[in-house]
Amino acid sequence: MAAVKNERGGYIYLPAGFPFSSGAAAMPGYEIVHALFRRPVPWRDGFTTIEKRFEAEGRPKQALCGVELRCPAPMTPDGFHEFNIGYRAILEEWDIITDGVNPVGRTNVSPVRNPPTETLMYGFSYTVESTEMSTTFCGAGGGETSENGNVSEGDMSQEGMRKKAARVMEIMMERLSGLGMTWKDVTDVNVYTAAENGDWLAAELLPHMAGDEVHGVRWYLSRPPIIGLDFEMDLRGYRQKFWL
Repeated sequence: MAAVKNERGGYIYLPAGFPFSSGAAAMPGYEIVHALFRRPVPWRDGFTTIEKRFEAEGRPKQALCGVELRCPAPMTPDGFHEFNIGYRAILEEWDIITDGVNPVGRTNVSPVRNPPTETLMYGFSYTVESTEMSTTFCGAGGGETSENGNVSEGDMSQEGMRKKAARVMEIMMERLSGLGMTWKDVTDVNVYTAAENGDWLAAELLPHMAGDEVHGVRWYLSRPPIIGLDFEMDLRGYRQKFWL
């Protein structure tokens, strides 16, 4: 998985597909910062907030490198694609899409409790100019997909979830490597699943973290955005995080 430079945005990214990339890392002279809404807002309103913030900070729209959404319920593949058409249209309007490729990573999950009635924006990441030497990145969400289909589809037993987590960890490790990062660069480990008995989780995550689990793991009681998936993760590394 080879990273591509986005000179206009000040970051490199891992190409993935139509709706999003697999993540981004800041280029020298920049860092990625993380903004979170205390109360998530309708996703289109979220883009309005981003636009105003970038104007105030003197950042181009191309600085956007990550978006976090919360949807009402997991979707069919067709429903997911339909949403992505409208979502990508905004990125095209903002002149973020480069040679047909979307550089912006995304995590989109559905809360189990008190799900929203419409898709909301929970947070976003973007680059700012920086003289700091720290490495910063934002990974996109990834579920238990494989070339042979979803891993242990429909099986939420302890063993089924262990296999799902193992597959997702493989994906996360590939993305870390692709962005030139290691576990020492990770500050945020986010897990999204409706499985409430997590005995299987530590066994699959901690060995890979190689002693760098000091920041812990954050679990969101949420489902991945597509029906048939049960486990999702993303990894992030920030120096600055703030609430809106």
